[in-house]
Amino acid sequence: MRAHIGDQLVIESPVTGAARRDGEIVGLRHADGTPPYDVRWSDTDEVTLVFPGPDAHVRHLEDRPGRPCEPSRRGADEPGAVSVTIPLNEEPTPGDIGRRVVNERKRQGLTREETARRAGVAPPYLAYLEERPADPSLATLIRLAAALGTSAAALRGGGIDLPPGQGRALLHPQLRDLGPDECRACLSTHGVGRVAVSTPEGPAVVPVNYEVVDDAIVFRTAPVSVPAAAVGTDVAFEVDHVDEAMSQGWSVLVVGPARAVTEPDAVRRLADRAHTTPWPGGEREMWVSIRLTRLSGRRISPADR
Repeated sequence: MRAHIGDQLVIESPVTGAARRDGEIVGLRHADGTPPYDVRWSDTDEVTLVFPGPDAHVRHLEDRPGRPCEPSRRGADEPGAVSVTIPLNEEPTPGDIGRRVVNERKRQGLTREETARRAGVAPPYLAYLEERPADPSLATLIRLAAALGTSAAALRGGGIDLPPGQGRALLHPQLRDLGPDECRACLSTHGVGRVAVSTPEGPAVVPVNYEVVDDAIVFRTAPVSVPAAAVGTDVAFEVDHVDEAMSQGWSVLVVGPARAVTEPDAVRRLADRAHTTPWPGGEREMWVSIRLTRLSGRRISPADR
């Protein structure tokens, strides 16, 4: 018995020959598609690990009526390769778990193949999980979390509404300063940071989607917004990351003068290079640039590292 992601496992009644139970195969444990399988049952929507018996058979996705599918991705030179067969009229729409897996994987510089190897899952299944709304079994989720250095709850979005840092401190923490190159590596090229500005009502700290361009922090905002008050003043800009599961993390602080970017060519270049649009939405076409006059950072990690 061999199966692909998306195939149907059917268990027949030994008396009537009719289907007694069926479910979608959402996880493979072996690269050649042999059992056992992670199956999402149609009657309960639960996912369980199944070792099919003699009363079970696989109904392949391309064999189902009314479901035009693309050809198998198994190459002639890839014996035993797992293929993921997806309907041609179905666009990839990753689910929340898949997006969190991708973010953690890319944050750590891991390839999909390396992550799959660490987690003990087939690369085609990890691709399916990252690109489709999937609900992996708890065992698979735990293995993925361990491979990515996070927790199953974090991959599910648990605690998303809680402020970070509520876990216990490390038994032997080490706090050290980061050098300029380490700070720039943490800033990377884009993300979400906080800009501290002075307003008529007093100091304010607000989050913004930022980019790093030509050794400067740049972000988009509206002319009458709080972040726009940064223009013409020296401001502080902070970025951090907290690893809740490991009770460690880092922070980087940038201090420098802020100005509005008004040159048409420069504005066009920034818009073309932007990775994301501002999360608050709306018309936010004013670009602000913060020059890195002072750059500092700190990291908390176990003392033996």
